[in-house]
Amino acid sequence: MAPRPIVDFPMPKSKVWVEPDTFHEALTLHMERHDDSAWHLHRAIVRPEDRFDRKTIVQWMSGKKAPRAVASMEMLARIEWRYRLPSRYFKAKLPHASRAATGHTKLYGIEPAERRRLAWHLPDDFDDRPAAERETILEWVRTVIISGATDYRRFQVEAMKHRYAIRFPELTGRKRRTSLDPDIEDEQLDDVELELKATAVDAPRALANEVAHLIRFKTSTLTDLGFQRHGVWNEQTALQKIEHLGLLFGALAAAPKGPVAGKGVPLTNLGMALLVFPAVWDWYIQWRERKRGFYTVWEVNMLQLGLALTRNGTGWLRQSPQLGRRLRPIPGLLSCADIDAALADWDGACDTFHQHGIARSKEIQRVARVHRDPFEPIMPVLEADSPVGEYRRITEEILRLMPDSRRYPRAAAEAVRSFLILRLGLHLGIRQKNLRQLLLCPRGKLPATERQLEAQKRGELRWNEREKGWEVLIPAVAFKNSGSSFFGNKPFRLMLPNLGGLYEHIDAYVRKHRSILLNGSPDPGTFFVKTVKKTSRDASYNQCTFYEAWRLITQRYGVYNPYTERGAIEGLLPHGPHNVRDVLATHILKQTGSYEQARYAIQDTPDIVAKHYGRFLPQDKAALAAQILNRVWEAA
Repeated sequence: MAPRPIVDFPMPKSKVWVEPDTFHEALTLHMERHDDSAWHLHRAIVRPEDRFDRKTIVQWMSGKKAPRAVASMEMLARIEWRYRLPSRYFKAKLPHASRAATGHTKLYGIEPAERRRLAWHLPDDFDDRPAAERETILEWVRTVIISGATDYRRFQVEAMKHRYAIRFPELTGRKRRTSLDPDIEDEQLDDVELELKATAVDAPRALANEVAHLIRFKTSTLTDLGFQRHGVWNEQTALQKIEHLGLLFGALAAAPKGPVAGKGVPLTNLGMALLVFPAVWDWYIQWRERKRGFYTVWEVNMLQLGLALTRNGTGWLRQSPQLGRRLRPIPGLLSCADIDAALADWDGACDTFHQHGIARSKEIQRVARVHRDPFEPIMPVLEADSPVGEYRRITEEILRLMPDSRRYPRAAAEAVRSFLILRLGLHLGIRQKNLRQLLLCPRGKLPATERQLEAQKRGELRWNEREKGWEVLIPAVAFKNSGSSFFGNKPFRLMLPNLGGLYEHIDAYVRKHRSILLNGSPDPGTFFVKTVKKTSRDASYNQCTFYEAWRLITQRYGVYNPYTERGAIEGLLPHGPHNVRDVLATHILKQTGSYEQARYAIQDTPDIVAKHYGRFLPQDKAALAAQILNRVWEAA
């Protein structure tokens, strides 16, 4: 018997059908409607140059496999065309609709790691497009989605290529690393070694001990005998100051002829006593100006640190004259005469810098520019009439692209985690530290007491049996601004609303998805846990990994991609968790015009809200006033 002839558009048996939910059911339905077998459909869509097996269609019909490769997506498009179905009809029904297609063959010269990052954001027909268009797409994805397209982000990407900071592993909990011999002359190094020398190295033991003494002085409950101090640092402030000092000393130690263009001070000659000399500070802040192109408030903040260290009576440096014994001359910066004068009159040296630092701070404040506008990545959200409603679209995009948990359990678990990270961020408005450290008490378990949470400086998500809802309790001491009038020494307590499927996803995450992410590793007890893989068995988020997790969520679900038509918000850029506080505060301001009410959303003071978010209020304030005045005319 001769095979049935191939026609481009076979007539369907019926024009009415019950729409299936799954891909394999939809494919089977439309093949039956058009009287196509797997063998006949294969003959109709395959061209001589294609390498596509008929058995693949059989496996698609049975539900054993789903299309993922670029070639398979092309076959789906041909089937849609044959059956006169809408474009992407079948793709929308795939069990993992947002999964990156594999098999792009025209990503020339791109390493596998970057291929994986790019694949999510490339259209299925990328290989079929002209070379110029492919280059345009790659440039757009790299610039807008991967790197972030702001001036500051571009500066940051370039700066990260040449790391120079001094590390303090004992103080930050990181492992020590071996560094190159600091006494090697630059002329003896080739380009590769110069780059290595420019990377971050561990602090020499003497400098590490000095910084450790400073941190102990500023963080201990009681000061050491013979010392006085003004103010105390919490853990986060201490880590920030360690990082800033590491940048300062790293700049001094970096090779002058390397990419960092530092001062070339031998590591063994670095010490906290250098911060008493105005010439050292002038070199550093001018070096930063040359590196960035202008002065910022950051330089002012660093000078204020130096002023605090040399303050009369309570400055740690002023009370530690013995540190001067390690001072060594620095050509062009610090002479033997300078050192002898400082050792002879330590208080006088501190007074000299203190006067100099105050004058420099005022000078820089007059010309300081803003390099990083924190609102730039989320400006399309902040300019919307309802910023929270606009940002909520990202959570809806996550649900729209949610994979089938039966076939892709880990991908589904990660999607639910992404949904909950954003939803809890929008409801709570807390800083990322408090959100990532939030503990979990499942239903039926005894929640921690307020005193236990205070000891851990962490909050907890628990089930409130009396009110039948999920509740968040965070002690005031866990917050960065715990002394703010907002808290009044009372804990932050909020009952999460059962809206938009929130409870349903919390219950599913606690019952099923969270254990999939843990993958048998020790449970850190936090609500949010990382996906544990062979390369990492620690399920806890830290500051960097949680930031990257939030940024990845906004890359995949937030930024609208015109080439894939995925992403919720056009013009949005990737960003971190702190921006959600901007969204909440701006939303309240737009709706009420009240700094007082806006501060409740982010647990802060009206002054801070006015300082950071006042730029979004003037035009909306006028509109709010007009609404009240217009009622007079409406009544008439």
